[in-house]
Amino acid sequence: MPIESIEQRFTGRLKQRQDEHLYRQRPLSFSPQQPHMQINGVHCINFCSNDYLGLANHPQIQQRLIEVLQNQEVSYGSGAAHLVTGHHLQHHLLEDEIADWLGVERVLLFSTGFMANLAVLQTFAQKGDVILGDKLNHASLIDGALQSEADFKRYPHLDTKSLEKRLKSAKSANQQAIIVTDGVFSMDGDLAPLDKIQELTGRYNAWLIVDDAHGFGVLGEQGRGTLSHFKLTPDLNTLQIGTLGKAFGCGGAFVAGSNTAIEALIQFARPYIYTTASPQLNAVAVREALKIIKQADNSRQKLQIRIKQFRKGVTNLGLSLWDSPTAIQPILLENSEKAIQWSEALKQQGFWVAAIRPPTVPQNQARLRITLSASHTPKHVEALIEALKSLANQPPCTSTQPAPKK
Repeated sequence: MPIESIEQRFTGRLKQRQDEHLYRQRPLSFSPQQPHMQINGVHCINFCSNDYLGLANHPQIQQRLIEVLQNQEVSYGSGAAHLVTGHHLQHHLLEDEIADWLGVERVLLFSTGFMANLAVLQTFAQKGDVILGDKLNHASLIDGALQSEADFKRYPHLDTKSLEKRLKSAKSANQQAIIVTDGVFSMDGDLAPLDKIQELTGRYNAWLIVDDAHGFGVLGEQGRGTLSHFKLTPDLNTLQIGTLGKAFGCGGAFVAGSNTAIEALIQFARPYIYTTASPQLNAVAVREALKIIKQADNSRQKLQIRIKQFRKGVTNLGLSLWDSPTAIQPILLENSEKAIQWSEALKQQGFWVAAIRPPTVPQNQARLRITLSASHTPKHVEALIEALKSLANQPPCTSTQPAPKK
């Protein structure tokens, strides 16, 4: 291979991304996370946030942080890894409280959800095993599977018949099967059929790993997530992974499971062992957020009302709306250029809505990914529907097709 510079390697690839309308840029926020925000200097209503319950700027959490700082109970930086001196009482209490909330033996904190997924899959999926992952799993689950020593096979999205065929093959080959799925799929908003999947895990002695980043806080009793939504109880071969930057409005992640599973992560998971612990102050914030989430039935009900309002309005416009019962409401536009055009047009009308394009989603499935929050008002949603109406009435720039059936 000839020697090349960084410029030579990437300039052409970056230009290609721009030409294909796939170039990504970071919006710059000038305000707290809330419905009304200033982003890139534009005053807008934000429909891109995963702050599903409106906790990211909640006054109760702010007040608790002020109290612990004034009393000098914590520092901001943790100073070291959990296994050195970074594991503070606030981290420990938070792990216990999440475990009690979910009804599991133990919980382990991580700095990010991506790191948690890497750690779980690299630790539990070993040589001779086979990982069976939903085709639309989050990128962190895919990367974790690829970096493990196990075989990795993907089954069509939500297709439990195909999953069972792969389980039968694994059993015939005497392989330990590990089923890996999102609980709520982040780009489509639909739910994994965990009732059917849990039945299959029992029948084929498989293990189950559920990334429920978008389910915790908003689904199930007291917001306990997608398993709770299906009225299921996790067994000792089930691991649940949650993030704390979405419905919790804070940051970080956790893994919930058996005592043995958590000890295995502490002893063998490199992304846990060799990482500085998350800030003590964040653990304080999450503990306060958890108190709110447990009592947030009214907020969860408000969110469901906003979802129904939005879906009814957009359906009446004749737009291709995904079959999603969650706060994630994608509108299929197929063409990446059209998705960008609609996103920019909405910004001009005061709405911040992200255009999601390949490789984040499959080819020809570019979309507007609209996320709703309990902090949105009926007027916010009504105004967005009116803005979408003005775009839907414009002559199409490309041919469109209905969203694929789920």
